[in-house]
Amino acid sequence: MSDSPTTDPLSPEARRLCDAMTAGFPRPGDARALRAAAASGSGAVAGSGPGHGRTGPAVASVSDTVAGGVPVRIYDPAPGPADRPLVVYLHGGGWVMCGLDSHDATCRTLAAAAGAVVVSVDYRLAPEHPWPAAPDDALTALLWARDRAAALGCDPGRVVLAGDSSGGNLAAVTALRAPGLVAGQLLFYPPLDASMDSASVEAYAEGYFHTAAHMAWYWDQYGGDPRHPHVSPLRAPDLSGLPPALIVLADCDVLRDEGLAYARRLAAAGVECTLQLHPGVFHGFLGLPLPAGAAALRAAGAWVAGVEGRHPPAARA
Repeated sequence: MSDSPTTDPLSPEARRLCDAMTAGFPRPGDARALRAAAASGSGAVAGSGPGHGRTGPAVASVSDTVAGGVPVRIYDPAPGPADRPLVVYLHGGGWVMCGLDSHDATCRTLAAAAGAVVVSVDYRLAPEHPWPAAPDDALTALLWARDRAAALGCDPGRVVLAGDSSGGNLAAVTALRAPGLVAGQLLFYPPLDASMDSASVEAYAEGYFHTAAHMAWYWDQYGGDPRHPHVSPLRAPDLSGLPPALIVLADCDVLRDEGLAYARRLAAAGVECTLQLHPGVFHGFLGLPLPAGAAALRAAGAWVAGVEGRHPPAARA
């Protein structure tokens, strides 16, 4: 009697998308080819896809400006109370590709779902600008946004760092660098340990769009000491005092176990942490026409809307 066939952990709809995207996406090794694929929408990239780009909901205003030398795009969903949250969003793309346009729809959707102003950050990309260029730009944008929160109609004590994939890494790192200035951290399937030493790396190394080979190449382009907590936040010796977190993961993803480990460590350190693990989907599902992607953004919006103010104590005389 023959063995029964292995059941695909992806949903049929996710499998169709995964295979189509994989067929149109370059292998690692050529940053220009990867960027061209991301810009053209051929295949899709980690954290981008049909749901990213300029197809998101209408918002009251969208404007581009410069935050301390870093280009940003500001989304205001509609006039609202002066104590709205302010989201600093850091896009995915392996620190190598993507930008303001690739994640336009995600930022629009998050702004509308949360009733929050979103500041999307066009940080410098590797390999031309290796670590610490991107995290330094992220911190600059955070400080700029917090300083201007009131002018944007937001509470400076309700600033949330958010990001998908490599942007989730940057959000986690920036929270580590400036925990007292952040009210929440919203991390969509972030890479958190450059060692890539987990069971999910082996389980989903191939066949789920975002391969282990791609992730290893992105880490190599990014640079930095893999043991440094501002490269690998999972290696930070102490996570206590960090702001509340929502960590959103795909079950079929090489990065799944890093996210699970970070959630466990945050909880053990006394940090309020909510974990959402979506079955049957792969890395980058947030921007794809899948029910899980829409559900994750709705839930993220509700979570951001519920973030409480976090004000540092007044300076003593």
